[in-house]
Amino acid sequence: MPPILPVPIEFRLPDGWLPAAAPEGDDATDVAFAAVHQHPEAGFTANITVDGAFLADTVTLAELADESVERLRTVAESVAVAHRREVGSADAPALTQRLAFSTATDGSHRDLVQSQVYLSMSDVDDPRKRAAIRLALTASAAQHDEVLGDFQDFVRTVRPVSATPGTGA
Repeated sequence: MPPILPVPIEFRLPDGWLPAAAPEGDDATDVAFAAVHQHPEAGFTANITVDGAFLADTVTLAELADESVERLRTVAESVAVAHRREVGSADAPALTQRLAFSTATDGSHRDLVQSQVYLSMSDVDDPRKRAAIRLALTASAAQHDEVLGDFQDFVRTVRPVSATPGTGA
């Protein structure tokens, strides 16, 4: 059973993406939702994953992003932060980062790119609860730019909702 997100959210998958079982692996243990692209590239299927955690007041999105890089380094080769930027507003901070890395799967070497978006959200039902939601697109280096627009469309649809039926957005 996939983990439950700390803040209930809703979103819409772009055309060409299908819900999937959460991926397996050391960096995927907390994945609450996963989707796969309908057209694999050179044996690798691009995927979108969603996970999250409650945030202590002292933890920043940059610190969470740093932790993500370190976790990926335990399972991948040559992890590099290609881009990182804080975005959003004081009320709705966010951070984006793009990681380039290599991995060996099924005996073959793959160059992959992962775009991550960290969203800071308050619980609709209890605004004192603050959480970070991580949205990640992982694709082959060759396919990443082709599916990045889909991922950006997906990110624009993510919003917190009430866990109480009949209330909230």
